[in-house]
Amino acid sequence: MKHKYFYTHLIEVESIIVELDQMNLSDEEKLHLTEIIDSSLHHAVLDAVFSELSDEDKRAFIHYLNESNHEKIWSFLQEKIENVEDKIKKVADDSKNELHKDIRNARSRKL
Repeated sequence: MKHKYFYTHLIEVESIIVELDQMNLSDEEKLHLTEIIDSSLHHAVLDAVFSELSDEDKRAFIHYLNESNHEKIWSFLQEKIENVEDKIKKVADDSKNELHKDIRNARSRKL
C-alpha cells in the first residue's frame, strides 16, 4: 500500500496484492481496489485502537496522529493499551481474511 501508517510494520498486505494481480484488472481498477483495501484496514485498526481508549486518550491519540510522529504514537499506545501490537495484528489479520474471501468470491464469479 502507498501509505505509511504508525502500524505499517505490523501488517503484511502483499498476499492481497498477489491475489489482485491474479485477476484481470486494469491498472486503474487495481489502484482503486488497493486504495479501498488500504482504507478498510486503516479504519479497522483505528476502530480497534479507539475502542480501547478513554475520551481524553482518544483526543491525545488524534493529536499524535495529526503530528504523524510514529514514535510518540507507539509510546502513547503502549502506555495506554495492553498488548496493543497483538490487538492491531489480530484486527488486521481478521480484516485481511475477509478481504481474501471477498477477492476469491469475486474471482469465482468472473470465471
